[in-house]
Amino acid sequence: MDIKLFESKRIRSEWSDANQKWYFSVIDVIEVLTESNDPKDYWYRMKKREKLSGVELSTLCRQLKLESSDGKKYATDCSDTESLLRIIQSVPSPKAEPFKMWLAKVGYERMQEISDPEQSLDRARENWQKAGRSEKWIQQRMSGQETRNKLTDYWQEHGVQRGDEFALLTNIIHQEWTGMTVKTHKDVKGLERQNLRDHMTEAELLFTALAELSTRQIAESDQAEGLNENAIAGKKGGKIAKDARQALEAKTGKKVISEENFLPAAKRPKKLK
Repeated sequence: MDIKLFESKRIRSEWSDANQKWYFSVIDVIEVLTESNDPKDYWYRMKKREKLSGVELSTLCRQLKLESSDGKKYATDCSDTESLLRIIQSVPSPKAEPFKMWLAKVGYERMQEISDPEQSLDRARENWQKAGRSEKWIQQRMSGQETRNKLTDYWQEHGVQRGDEFALLTNIIHQEWTGMTVKTHKDVKGLERQNLRDHMTEAELLFTALAELSTRQIAESDQAEGLNENAIAGKKGGKIAKDARQALEAKTGKKVISEENFLPAAKRPKKLK
């Protein structure tokens, strides 16, 4: 799953290599266009209304499992660009035209990235710079992503299925080195749909990378195959980062896990006691 931004609002999306298309969460699109407090109900009523006119909007969607605010994945109505444009016709909103232009821009950028993958990295760096991240943080974030990609490549090549199994292994590693689940860590930072790594401190990014690097090297050494063997490697790799974290905390007297985030000031949660 990927997150796209439209006027600072997040829209869950997923790229299909098979179809060479973006698929977008219909609920998220409706939320940004209508600013409804209950976009699910809005979508339900909209489908009923259009059905009376002989239009079956459900046929324009496919169900994809996307991560929700509770950290779990649920079947979600998603549409490609062409179908989404048809759905938008039924949404009275002054944002409809700007959103159509945004859709075209997202599709164009994806085509650029496929032909030149380096543009994806450049665009990510540019977005982080605009968000006020330091160059040191950006370098750590990008380095950590490379470490992460090498680990997931190993999993994919050794019997681990994308999706729920990737998420399970990630959580095992994370819980081992932090002492908390990914969901709990997001709660500590006051995050909902946001990507946890985009709100980590430099120290959190560094220890996450250490845990994942250690996991991959242990998995390679043990020739781990399948979910169970890679889970064992994940616990071992996570423990290496945990031991290093605890050693640093003992020396500095400061906790590595932080409540800090990069949310706009108005959206920051109250400090946890």
